Amino acid sequence: MEIELQAAPARRAMAVGVLYGFGGVALYSALSDTPGLAWSAALLALGLCGMAAGETLRRATRHALRLDETGLVDSTGVVLARWEDIIGVERGSFSLKPSNGFTLRLARAGARAWKPGMWWRLGHRLGVGGVTSAAAAKAMAEAIEMRLGDRAAPIP
Repeated sequence: MEIELQAAPARRAMAVGVLYGFGGVALYSALSDTPGLAWSAALLALGLCGMAAGETLRRATRHALRLDETGLVDSTGVVLARWEDIIGVERGSFSLKPSNGFTLRLARAGARAWKPGMWWRLGHRLGVGGVTSAAAAKAMAEAIEMRLGDRAAPIP
């Protein structure tokens, strides 16, 4: 069983475009008529941060997530969660999860990390989703739940 989760092209383009657009408008405002030097500096910093966020999102969403026999792995080879560390899946409406995604509860806390639009890890939680397709993320979450159910089922 191998399932791959990629960024949806339209969502990716929209998210990157919004961040670049925000950064561009802030930079334009900083370089045009502003009431003072402090405002210009603040808008310049805000614009540069917006552009940097757009570039970080663009780079992060080039990669895919793969669910295989190891667990959840980034397409660069980074293991995000091994099967033995996955306790459960949260994907309810009121759970803390990325848009169009799900959250894995892990037995071991990992280092904090974030790939905007794809995944984040904070302590014992790993959020998957953002600019991914809702259907593909749901299929991956259901496959994880099935595997966890098989692991918990008693052997006759």
